[in-house]
Amino acid sequence: MTSRAATASRVLEVCGAFLKLGLTSFGGPVAHLGYIHAECVDERRWLDDDEYADIVALCQFLPGPSSSQIVFALGMQRAGLLGAVGASVAFLLPSAALMIAFAYAVAAMGDLRGAGWLHGLKVAAVAVVAQAVWAMGVKLCPDRARLTIALAAAAVTLVVSGAVAQIGVIVSGALVAFRLFRDVPAPPTPASPERMRGHLAAVAALSSFAVLLVLPRLAASWTEARGLAVFDGFYRPGALVFGGGHVVLPLLREALVPRGWLTDDAFLAGYGAAQAVPGPMFSFAGYLGTVIYAGPHAWVGGLLALFAIFLPSWLLIAGALPFWHQLRARSWMQASLRGANAAVVGILLSALYSPVITQGVRSARDVAVALVAFGLLESWKVRPWVVVLLTAGAGQWFLR
Repeated sequence: MTSRAATASRVLEVCGAFLKLGLTSFGGPVAHLGYIHAECVDERRWLDDDEYADIVALCQFLPGPSSSQIVFALGMQRAGLLGAVGASVAFLLPSAALMIAFAYAVAAMGDLRGAGWLHGLKVAAVAVVAQAVWAMGVKLCPDRARLTIALAAAAVTLVVSGAVAQIGVIVSGALVAFRLFRDVPAPPTPASPERMRGHLAAVAALSSFAVLLVLPRLAASWTEARGLAVFDGFYRPGALVFGGGHVVLPLLREALVPRGWLTDDAFLAGYGAAQAVPGPMFSFAGYLGTVIYAGPHAWVGGLLALFAIFLPSWLLIAGALPFWHQLRARSWMQASLRGANAAVVGILLSALYSPVITQGVRSARDVAVALVAFGLLESWKVRPWVVVLLTAGAGQWFLR
């Protein structure tokens, strides 16, 4: 088999493996790690446990959707850049198609303000976000210092709205934690010769990541081109969110709802529906982009939103992977990330109140259903899509 044929075979193999995962991976990013490990390490033996843990550690330390970043990194390691792109598209395709279809269904139904199932989705969002806050808080705020950072971040972002405040508390949390934890030693990481290659391309990827944080916003303000504004509205949350899918909720809401592109009701309906589909949580962007554009060709807006929100994480992985063995050994990075992650928990806690609770809870019955849904998720480990369907049914028949 020629080198080109071997590469093509590997790309197809990668696409098939991650399409299977995209169709079956329910339960959010933590569950995705288990599914990906079973498929790529246990079954296909593309890499060993240590190599997989190293890639997971890198993706946890970078902003963006961790499970999708792992997919991109594994695809690149197995079949180069084409493998990375193919793996990412295959993993995303099922959930993206379902979310774009849901946006068309919502548009076809017209005025949904009285829809019971829609209210049920918003109540489901209360339970899902509450569970995310609880789980992340236990993991990322295990001591008094980090719990204080999280509570301070929540207080600030409740009082001062906007993406600037959210970024500010993340940076402040990182600086505080650097002072507190800088003397904690980082675990040793062996160097990998493969990661020393491609440094020039890596620098280009990181430079592109930085340029795209600034250029689309400037160009949109100069030209008033809506496409550039939409790209920027999704690229920035994708570039700045730590902690996975649920944490992107407040950043996306601040980027889209105040501009009048969609209502809080429509936003939370899509967020609730996103819990019922497999694959990455960031496929929520496909729904949002489709709703923003509306019309028969609204799917183009959904694709634009998906590309914009995933692009920063792809650029970061392509740029960071060759340098990771050096960065991971730095105690200052691990110290700073302890504070940044704690601040992220605070941001999500403030989002649980507004808009999730303020928009989703209207009565004592809503509180009761949200508590039952939270118990099913946290104590009984019922899959989120099952809880979402049950809560939507409760909204239709019990909460109206």
